[in-house]
Amino acid sequence: MPEFIDDSTFGSYFEKFEHTAWRLETRRGYASDRAGEKYRRYLETEEVPDDSHRPWYAIVRAQTVQGKRFERVRIVDHPPTREQLFLLATAAGSNKAGEDIRNLWRTDADKAGLPTVDFWLFDARRALVLHFDGTDEYLGAELVEDPTRVVQFCQIRDAAWHFAIRREDFLAQVTSSG
Repeated sequence: MPEFIDDSTFGSYFEKFEHTAWRLETRRGYASDRAGEKYRRYLETEEVPDDSHRPWYAIVRAQTVQGKRFERVRIVDHPPTREQLFLLATAAGSNKAGEDIRNLWRTDADKAGLPTVDFWLFDARRALVLHFDGTDEYLGAELVEDPTRVVQFCQIRDAAWHFAIRREDFLAQVTSSG
């Protein structure tokens, strides 16, 4: 069993990175999303409310105004799950705040040999590997600073980013295939 960081320190990693915070999301859905009011409203209306006042957006804006980058690749099934469509819809707000969220079809991720691990990579120096159970419940984050493992995460990032598609272009693919 990996050793998890104290969840109270999780947010500090987004304040102290120097250049880039990069995320890979590989799950078909997240229990935390399904439990939220925003997701329930999305299921009813297929729209997401403007929640640009959320603390996450404030963090992204504060860091990107300093020239730092937030980037993310989400692996998406074909056809996308309801949760993946929800994340595609909510990405508009994150992109507006300054985060560059892109998407990659799962079949393309498989062809590229990408693993099914969720993680944040900070400045190509440390990673937080996010662990989930079989019902998509978040269990904790494992801090990785071993250079060999960090290089592996950098290689995963480079491959995912190379094949990932900007949100608007990906959304057009989803719409045309639906």
